[in-house]
Amino acid sequence: LVREDDSFFRAFHNLRFTNANFKNDIQLFDKKGKIKASYQSYAQQTSDGRCREMQNIDEQVKGNYFKRKKKYRYYTATLYDRVFFTKGKVCEDPTAATWQEGKSGIEKHISELKKLIFSPGEKADVPLIGNKTAIFEPKMRQFYDYSISSKTYLNGADCYVFTAKVKDEFQNKKEGKTIIKYLETYFEKETFQVLARNYQLAASTTFYDFDVTMRVKLTKVGDKYFPETVEYDGRWDIPLKKPEIATFKAEFEY
Repeated sequence: LVREDDSFFRAFHNLRFTNANFKNDIQLFDKKGKIKASYQSYAQQTSDGRCREMQNIDEQVKGNYFKRKKKYRYYTATLYDRVFFTKGKVCEDPTAATWQEGKSGIEKHISELKKLIFSPGEKADVPLIGNKTAIFEPKMRQFYDYSISSKTYLNGADCYVFTAKVKDEFQNKKEGKTIIKYLETYFEKETFQVLARNYQLAASTTFYDFDVTMRVKLTKVGDKYFPETVEYDGRWDIPLKKPEIATFKAEFEY
C-alpha cells in the first residue's frame, strides 16, 4: 500500500507537463522570528505536453532575497526554484519520471534533497542520511510505530490514513537514528491514490542540521493528479551557508 506507491511523486511530475498558474510566497526569518527577506509572485506555466515555459509576474521582493544579478542568496530559495520554476523553454520526456536531474556536483546534491523532501520514505543519496529515510526497510522498522485508520478527507473522499511515527524512546533527533519523525498519508480507498501527506524530517549531523515540516495536498484534474498546495516550515544549517529559517507556500490552479 505505502512502500510501492509512487502517486505522490507522480503528481509533481505531472505538473511539468500541463498549463498551470500558481502563487509563490517565501519568507526568511532571523533568529528572533522577524522577517528579513521575502518573495511573492504569480507564475504562469504553459505546456504543450512535452515542452514548457514559465513567466513570473507581479513579483514582490523585500530584504536581501537576491544577490547581484538576481542570484539567490538563500539555499531555501534555490531549492524552491529547482522544484517549481522553469527558465526558458524546457523539453522533457513525460514518461521518464525521476528526481535525478543533475549528474554531479550541486545539481545532483539538489536533486537528492528534492527526493528527500518530496519522496519521504525512499532512500536518498545524502551523506549520513540516505539509508535512514528508507523507513520500511527491516533495519529501520524497529524505530517506528505504524498504524492505519479510516478518515474522511476534505473533499469527502473515504480514505485510509497511514501513519508512521518515531517511537517515544527515539524521538530525540540528536540520537541520529531517524530522519523522518512523522509521516501521515491519506489514500483514497477506492483507488489508493494519495490525496494528502504531512510529515516532519529532522536531523543533526556533521554535514546537516535541519528540522522541516511539510504539508501537501493534491487535486484531480481530468484523469490526473497534481499538487494543489505545498506548505513548508523549516530550518536548515548546512556547510558553507548561513543557517536559514524559512516558510513557503505554493498554491496551484489548473
